[in-house]
Amino acid sequence: MKIKKVAVILAGLTLTATAAVTGAIYRFAFFFSKKQRDHIGFPNGEQYRPYRESSEELIGRLKALDYEQVEILSEDGLTLYGKYYHQADGAVLEILFHGYHGMAERDFCGGFWLAREAGHNILLIDERAHGKSDGNVISFGVKERYDCLAWTRYAAKRFGKDVPIVLVGVSMGASTVLMASNLELPENVKGIIADCGYSSPKEIVKKVAGDMGLPANILYPFARLGARIFGHFDLEENSPVAALKESRIPVLFIHGEDDRFVPCEMSRENYDACASDKTIFTVPGAGHTLCYMVDTEGYRKAVSEFLEKIDCRNR
Repeated sequence: MKIKKVAVILAGLTLTATAAVTGAIYRFAFFFSKKQRDHIGFPNGEQYRPYRESSEELIGRLKALDYEQVEILSEDGLTLYGKYYHQADGAVLEILFHGYHGMAERDFCGGFWLAREAGHNILLIDERAHGKSDGNVISFGVKERYDCLAWTRYAAKRFGKDVPIVLVGVSMGASTVLMASNLELPENVKGIIADCGYSSPKEIVKKVAGDMGLPANILYPFARLGARIFGHFDLEENSPVAALKESRIPVLFIHGEDDRFVPCEMSRENYDACASDKTIFTVPGAGHTLCYMVDTEGYRKAVSEFLEKIDCRNR
């Protein structure tokens, strides 16, 4: 009887510890409250410092522009918000998806102006659990890919099926649009620009855990369990690599070769998996999300040539 009691106590302690670890990882990795969103700033790392002043000047210029606030309903009932910047009727529309714990104005302080120079209309998205959009769970693209589908359908309905649409993403936003690439997107989605996207939610979670000095292989199952129990999604349900094997949409992959958060190799893996027309542009010495700042002219040229190739230059 005593042995049984000890076994029951040990089982209870194990379950309690498992629940505590699972809950803690879930809160850290996937939960993002409205209060936390108010404190998004420019990254402080040494790779970012040389570009802080110029980036903040671009962000300030962007925030000073007039826009139309738009909203849609997600597949699972969340209200999602975006900012629409109009330049010309019938112009190419770029829909821009920011990164994890990011905001559109910061993550696209460069890419926005390239689209503006091209005369394109622009839709800046607040992804679920970011900005004004509803929700507090970040699913690393698993649910966000369906939000991308919803935004493209909204755009096709509002602007017409003859208006070309280009999906642009940075970091998690890049992986999100890549994971949406094999969904039933409107026919006028003509191309994808994916800047520093990861190859799968599983691999980026494990990579970041390792960077923090944690045992990634041991902790990952707890992360996946927490996502399923509390966030109602599976980290292994989809990935950019899996989606790209079925994609029909041309893709421009961009990545910094000194990216210490999402390794450049992940974009190479995505590129290799991609079944559609594809181009890759990498920038030596560029850290995470810094390709535009490190090599503005090279970035501009790569994007311009891609848009020309997919016939998404305004006439």
